[in-house]
Amino acid sequence: MTFLDKLRAAERRNGSLLCVGLDPEPTKFPAHMKGDARRIYDFCAAIVDATADLVIAFKPQIAYFAAHRAEDQLEKLMEHLRRNAPDVPVILDAKRGDIGSTAEQYAREAFERYGADAVTLSPFMGFDSVAPYLRHEGKGAFLLCRTSNPGGDDLQAQRLADVDGQPFLYEHVARLAQGPWNLNGQLGLVVGATYPAEIERVRALAPTVPLLIPGVGAQGGDAVATVRAGWRADAPIVVNSSRAICYASDGEDFAAVARNEAIRTRDGLEQAKP
Repeated sequence: MTFLDKLRAAERRNGSLLCVGLDPEPTKFPAHMKGDARRIYDFCAAIVDATADLVIAFKPQIAYFAAHRAEDQLEKLMEHLRRNAPDVPVILDAKRGDIGSTAEQYAREAFERYGADAVTLSPFMGFDSVAPYLRHEGKGAFLLCRTSNPGGDDLQAQRLADVDGQPFLYEHVARLAQGPWNLNGQLGLVVGATYPAEIERVRALAPTVPLLIPGVGAQGGDAVATVRAGWRADAPIVVNSSRAICYASDGEDFAAVARNEAIRTRDGLEQAKP
C-alpha cells in the first residue's frame, strides 16, 4: 500500500482530516511530568492512544526529540505507532533539504531508521534534493510550498521572471509537485492554514496531490476556510493541530482532554466539507 493509499484509507475509516502533531516540549507537560525529558515517549504515546481512531495521520516533529537527545524515544514511539495504530500514516516533520549522498542518508533516517510513511522536505535546492526520497517505494514526501510564517513572503511570494506567466515561487513549486517531479504519485505539498486563498490557489494548480496544512488551532488558522479551500473528494488534505490538542490540559487527565479536543476539531473539519 502506498502512502497516498494509506492516507485515503485512514480518512475513510476514521472520518477525519485531522492530523495530530507530536511536538513534545517537557516544560509544557502535565504537572506530574513537567520538565522531565525522560517522559517524552510516555507523553506522546498517551496522546497517540487517546486519538488514534480520530485522525488521518500523526506528525512527530523531529527537532523536539533531537533537542532533548530523545531520538531513542522517537524510535520507541514509532514502534508504538506501528504496533498500536498500524493503519494511521506517520509523517516525520523534518524539513530536510540537501542533495546527493547526504539526501540519501536523510531518506534512510526517515524511512529505515524511523519507519515513517512520509517526510517533509524543503525543495529549494531542486529536484535532486527530492529524488532520493522517491526511490523508497510507497513512501511520500511533502514539499514546503506556502508556509504560514510571515517570513515566507521573503521567497515564496516572489515572482519568477524567467518562467512563463511569471508565477510566484510557491505557484511554481505547486506545478512541479503536480507535474514533472511527481514521478510515482509520491509528492504532497505543505500549505499553511493562515492563507486560505493561497490554499485554494495551490489546489487549483495541484488538483490531485495531498496537502499538509499546519496552522489550525494555536496558530489561529480558520478550519472552515481551510477545508473549503483545499479539500476535494479525490485529493486528501491533512490538517494539523499540535499544541491545541496535546496541551489542552496540564492535569493527569491530559490524554482524555486531548481526545475531547481532537473530537471537537475533527468534527469541525468534517462539517466544513463543501
